[in-house]
Amino acid sequence: MGARDRLIDSAIALMRCNGIAGTGIAQLLEHSGISRRSIYLNFPGGKSELIAEATRTAGSATSALMRTVTSGTDLASAIAAFPALWREVLVSSDFAAGCPIAAAALGRAESPEAADVAGETFEEWETILATRLEAEHVDPETARSLATTIIAAVEGAVVMSLATRSTAPLERAGRQMADLVALCTATTPAV
Repeated sequence: MGARDRLIDSAIALMRCNGIAGTGIAQLLEHSGISRRSIYLNFPGGKSELIAEATRTAGSATSALMRTVTSGTDLASAIAAFPALWREVLVSSDFAAGCPIAAAALGRAESPEAADVAGETFEEWETILATRLEAEHVDPETARSLATTIIAAVEGAVVMSLATRSTAPLERAGRQMADLVALCTATTPAV
């Protein structure tokens, strides 16, 4: 893995645990093992450019995962699987690692570009879900609204799980979102 990729991976890992304000150049250098010079060679805009690229990379990876998870089954069953994906992240990090996209959205003062990328990413996730809902015969306006609700509920449940050091909020939100999707698509989610 090259210096650029190591810096991006380190930025994502640190953003998940420390947010953007808590992800400084010193932490990035220590975590990545990369020299200070390499940061500016790869990211002439410094930390803000690196954080924006890390947000873009994390968002693209999650979008690809969402497409994969939602393509193989009905959407209600896919939504029912989301908590298991997040449970591993939360538990393995001892409830220290959250969503890097949410961290970027909350870090506008530090990196406006990363916050903008986060907004684009959330919109892409909504589009992925809305498109799947429309494929299951949900009208476009309802599909978009439901997609927004799903993203907001899952992201909020992740934050609540971090705060309470429990996966219970995530599990409850996942069940409710799966039930809501099932209701709108007239399917029964696989558990």
